[in-house]
Amino acid sequence: MVKHQPLQVYERQLCLSCLTGIYGCRWKRYQRSHDDTTKWEFLWSLILFFTFSLLLVWFYFWWEAHNDYNEFNWFLYNRSGEWIDGTVPILATTAAGFTYIAFLMILALCHIAVGQQLNLHWLHKIGVSTALLTTAIGFISVNQTWGEEWAVIPISLQATGPFLHLGALVAVTALAWLVAGQVARAEKTRFQVVVLLLYLSVLLGLYMAPLSITSPCIMDHANLTPRPDVIGHQGAPMLAPENTILSFQRALQMNVSGLEADVAISLDGVPFLMRDRTLRRTTDVGKVFPARQLDDASSFNWTDLHSLNAGQWFLKDDPFWTVQSMAQREVMLVGNQSVCSLEQLLRLATLHNHTVVFSLRRPPHGHPCYHSWINDTLEVIRQSGIPQHLVMWTPDWDRGQVRQVAPGLQQTSVEKLPPQVLHQQGISRLLLRYSQASPYDIREFSRSNVSVTLYTVNEPWLFSVLWCSGVSSVSSEAPNILRKVPYPIWLISPDEYCLIWVAADLISFTVVIGIFVFQNYHIIRWRLSGMHSYNPEQIMLSAAVRRSSRDLNIMKEKLIFSGQPQ
Repeated sequence: MVKHQPLQVYERQLCLSCLTGIYGCRWKRYQRSHDDTTKWEFLWSLILFFTFSLLLVWFYFWWEAHNDYNEFNWFLYNRSGEWIDGTVPILATTAAGFTYIAFLMILALCHIAVGQQLNLHWLHKIGVSTALLTTAIGFISVNQTWGEEWAVIPISLQATGPFLHLGALVAVTALAWLVAGQVARAEKTRFQVVVLLLYLSVLLGLYMAPLSITSPCIMDHANLTPRPDVIGHQGAPMLAPENTILSFQRALQMNVSGLEADVAISLDGVPFLMRDRTLRRTTDVGKVFPARQLDDASSFNWTDLHSLNAGQWFLKDDPFWTVQSMAQREVMLVGNQSVCSLEQLLRLATLHNHTVVFSLRRPPHGHPCYHSWINDTLEVIRQSGIPQHLVMWTPDWDRGQVRQVAPGLQQTSVEKLPPQVLHQQGISRLLLRYSQASPYDIREFSRSNVSVTLYTVNEPWLFSVLWCSGVSSVSSEAPNILRKVPYPIWLISPDEYCLIWVAADLISFTVVIGIFVFQNYHIIRWRLSGMHSYNPEQIMLSAAVRRSSRDLNIMKEKLIFSGQPQ
């Protein structure tokens, strides 16, 4: 044991050198200090902690917003006119910044654990300031341009809340080692009391946190409703170009129950499928009609529309990063797609006896079909031969007239209205964004015999939460992914969750008590040993309560080494 002591001391000094060197560029032994951290450096520690917390929320937001990445990119396209995957730089910088700040946080905690003074290097201070500033700008930008997406956080907490709680409980329980060490080394009773009260308050808050955690997936298994139907939003746009026949065929292969599309009307009165106002993003209009690439899609006649290629853009932009996994035959098939008409979609749905839902965009002023667009669309539905009960009709214009002409259509509202109002208007279905209906709303509509379809649901966690909420159907751009979710990701009864909650709290409390007893064992033993074992350094140490912490630490080191064998 004595022979290995120099090696152990050397390893300890090397670790301290790396610790203080990376954090504060204090590589030499004489540069390190056990003095109390200055108020200025303590402020920087608080800034570091705040930056870490802010980045943690920012990182969580973008992790859970994965469900709406395509929506975000489409939003950027409408503002810039160029299709780019704007999530890539955001995710890359977020991951880099979070890793860097988390690393500094770990180093700061290690400094506290070994009793070293916190002295953050000025380069790190610049890095922390940059991370804080860019994250704050990011929050402001998202709030101003994509504010509705913040709703994903409370919804995602319904899926992750119990697991985040357990993770936080483990982290705070582990911090007991650090807190107990600080209490054991502290000379001021007031400091000990403040640290203990602060830590115990956080711990107690975590112990009681499940009282505020609500999730539809905490329910009895017997109350789980049947699996929601999946409607292919624009077909299966991850596997083929959106709103093309191939996309809808791929969706049918994924066992969807319905097909959803975006419909516009051509100059000569042919309803066709197109999401954008222009043809620039999803066709080769810039090559075929370069002078008209910014014109409204409804200003083209059907002959011109049908002559455009609607698949090459998918191979070029690869909006869902799926092209690289396609076989050569599939690539050729994708590249030869054309603009699809509403009649083609309706005939495909009729062939497979599937529901069709579409949003109908009114043509601009001066268009030949500006006043007849509803009747033109109804005529196409009639001529297609599709049973009326398979069509979900969403436009609010002239609903009374529509019911007279086609009484069998499923009248569907895209506006969240009270059930009694919906019944008065003859509406039996709702088509809403997933953030517009809470589990309570879904249950209330279900009791009133109003079916709810929520869009756009691409992630298994969101599908699971909505399933447990009792939703009847969802619209998805990823039917190929939801197909692999035959059961909610997790489902637990209230009694089982209560048992896990109580067991986790008891284990945490036991571990915390054990850590505090172990950390203070030597001090307790020393105090109970009596004055007969004191040496001069011990007497000086016990009498020097009001001395500086640096002097006390020097005497502690003398005391430690005085008891070692020679």
